[in-house]
Amino acid sequence: MSAQPEFNISSSTFLLTGFPGLEHLYVWIAIPFSSIYALVLLGNCMILHVIWTEQSLHEPMFYFLAMLALTDLCMGLSTVHTVLGILWGFSDKISLDACIGQSFFIHGLSFMESSVLLTMSFDRYIAICNPLRYSSILTDARIIKIGIAIIIRSFLFITPVIIRLKIFNYCRPHVLSHSFCLHQDLLRLTCSDIRFNSFYALGLVICTLMLDSVLILLSYVLILKSVLAIASQDERLKSFQTCISHICAVLVFYIPIISLTMVHRFGKNLSPIVHVLMGNIYILFPPLMNPIIYSVKTQQIRSRIQRLFSGQRN
Repeated sequence: MSAQPEFNISSSTFLLTGFPGLEHLYVWIAIPFSSIYALVLLGNCMILHVIWTEQSLHEPMFYFLAMLALTDLCMGLSTVHTVLGILWGFSDKISLDACIGQSFFIHGLSFMESSVLLTMSFDRYIAICNPLRYSSILTDARIIKIGIAIIIRSFLFITPVIIRLKIFNYCRPHVLSHSFCLHQDLLRLTCSDIRFNSFYALGLVICTLMLDSVLILLSYVLILKSVLAIASQDERLKSFQTCISHICAVLVFYIPIISLTMVHRFGKNLSPIVHVLMGNIYILFPPLMNPIIYSVKTQQIRSRIQRLFSGQRN
């Protein structure tokens, strides 16, 4: 009698793919990945701690930075257990419910990061183009409302497609192509009608990531126009320097997304390891780089961290 396959149609367990062909190197791969996750957690917790404890940073710009750090921290926490679980040999399997939950947080947090970056560009636009009304426009009450709107926009709108994943019939081999669960990865394994999920997800991407990127670009066109109208070159440079950190954060977020999309669209013949690496870069690169960018480029954050490590309280 032939052996039963590890996964069958009725099974609710899925196999996560690590790094195909590199299984013998998992221990060595796990070391840098563990270090990256540690830096993600340390860096974003440090940003949150500095903003929380430093009274002078209780301003709209730094509230939005705290939202970005919290989003990056949650992104790292949502994926660390499955990625390192594979690399350290703990488990390469995940239940359907856990997979759907992870997919919900990964996609929701991606949309949330895009929303926060858009809000930060709006913050910079007001600070440079309408500085006299900055404090009256971005009040604490309005910032709270913006934060709630970002959460609703990011997670509520994605709920319909994520819920439908629960009722699909997964008739194909239950092998996912990454070390974590993505919506499109689960769709590839089902024999159910996925037209609603496909079209809804496409519309959601257009209404979030694409629209956000266009609005961010528009805000910087207006900022650049306002900066160039300033007579003093020193004032121009000073105004534009306040945007450098945010511009870097935008590039760090959108370049991996565009690269991953290009690889999936035109890289069908590439090695599976390339797709896996691009997926991990998309997940880990922004949470790793954003604390570094703001620690280096933002003088208030940099000086507060220096005092923190030197043991100074004031």
